[in-house]
Amino acid sequence: MSKPKILFLCTGNSARSQLAEGLLRALAGEPYEIFSAGTEPKGSILPEVKEVMREVGIDISAQWSKSVTEYLGKTHFSHVITVCADAEENCPAVFLNMGTHDHWPFDDPAKFDEGTRLDSTRRVRDQIEQRLRLWLAEQGIIPADYRQK
Repeated sequence: MSKPKILFLCTGNSARSQLAEGLLRALAGEPYEIFSAGTEPKGSILPEVKEVMREVGIDISAQWSKSVTEYLGKTHFSHVITVCADAEENCPAVFLNMGTHDHWPFDDPAKFDEGTRLDSTRRVRDQIEQRLRLWLAEQGIIPADYRQK
C-alpha cells in the first residue's frame, strides 16, 4: 500500500511550506510522502529558514523551491495544507478538491524586517511545529523527538 502524500503549499515556497515539509519529515516522515510547493516559487529557500532548521537539527539541504504546477496531473495528494492566504486563494482547484484540505495561515518570514527576520522565522518555525504536532495527534501518530539536546 502506498504512503499518503502530503502537500504544503504557500506562495513563494521559500519559507513556510519549506519549514512545514522539513518539520513533518522530522516528526513523522515514515508514514508519509511529504512535498511542498509554491503558487509563485521564488527559486530558493531563505537563508534564515535553513538556519532555524539547522538550529533544531533538521537538514533541509535536499529541499528546493518548486512550483505547484510540477504536480498538476501527476500526483494525487491525500492532504493539501495551505500555509498562507495567497496560496489559499490562488491554489489550483484540483488540489483543493483532492483528499483533505486544511488552511493553516502563518506569517511570512520573507516579509519580516531584516533585523528581526531570524527571530521571527524561529517563531514561525515553532508555530508550524506546534500545529503539526496537533495534526499528527489527530492522525493517531506520536511525533518523534527529533530536537538536538
